[in-house]
Amino acid sequence: MRRPATASGFTLVEVLVALAIVSISLLSVAAAMNQMIDAANSLRDRTYADWIAQNKIVEIRLSGVQPETGSSSGETEYAGVDWAWRSIISETGVEDLYRVDVSVSLAGTDYDLRTVTGFVGPPSIPGQSNRAWTSGGTGRGPGSPRQPSPDDGARE
Repeated sequence: MRRPATASGFTLVEVLVALAIVSISLLSVAAAMNQMIDAANSLRDRTYADWIAQNKIVEIRLSGVQPETGSSSGETEYAGVDWAWRSIISETGVEDLYRVDVSVSLAGTDYDLRTVTGFVGPPSIPGQSNRAWTSGGTGRGPGSPRQPSPDDGARE
């Protein structure tokens, strides 16, 4: 007696369905990797922009001259990329204290990647802090013991 031949293996439809599932899975993995690469590049660019802005504020502090209110802009090359920066120096209402806002973008674009704000006081002798600010106007330095006030015992 002869046995009937049975088919073994996959049908063409089963193979096509399996290929479709695998291709959809690979596309979603590729899209997720592309999204992660874009996020990493964006984070890198924002970090560089932050460093450039902080460097500009430090340059103003270390220039040794009292800043003038107004705005300025320029371009710089950093990490092999051209960057554009714009600084705005304004008064704060406190004598000899200025607010500095520095915005940084990729050169040729109008989108600010990062804006950093800093404060700049009058120039001081290198290596010394501003004595007017550290003494608090009382003649005491930051390490001097606090003098008791008459109101200290009034709390209950």
